[in-house]
Amino acid sequence: MIDVLAEADPSTYIAAMRKIPAAVAVVTASHNGQRAGLTVTAICSATAEPPQVLCCVNKSGRAHAAIAGAGRFGVSFLSSAQCDVAQRFADPRVAPEDKFETGHWDDHGNAVPLLHDALVAFDCELVQSLDCATHTIYIGRVTGINGQNAPSLMYKSGAFLHA
Repeated sequence: MIDVLAEADPSTYIAAMRKIPAAVAVVTASHNGQRAGLTVTAICSATAEPPQVLCCVNKSGRAHAAIAGAGRFGVSFLSSAQCDVAQRFADPRVAPEDKFETGHWDDHGNAVPLLHDALVAFDCELVQSLDCATHTIYIGRVTGINGQNAPSLMYKSGAFLHA
């Protein structure tokens, strides 16, 4: 039973959100010959008809402009064996192109990098961008899907978990 609610300041909100387990994905794009990507947990299904996903991307991140400029993006949900990929794409010290040295990446002829052995991979056409304070919510229509059966990589309380 909740007796008193804490003030919803940024640090309390972040601490609360970290308690909720979330699937881990890498969102990627390629624009003007430059690939970029980031590790995300703020991603979900938007609609099934048509199939669409939405992801939240920080405006200060290197991948933000690449997604907007390309008009397409890839989503590679990670399996529990791909923690190294998640860590690499989450590290801001790693140059955008160097992130792709971890894992096997394919562009399937459309210039959207997708992790070859991802748990599930979506090729998306950007259909809408919504401004949301420090982030942009990108909505993509899924134009291609690939996947495998494997345990999922999850994130909770600052740690990667296998599910």
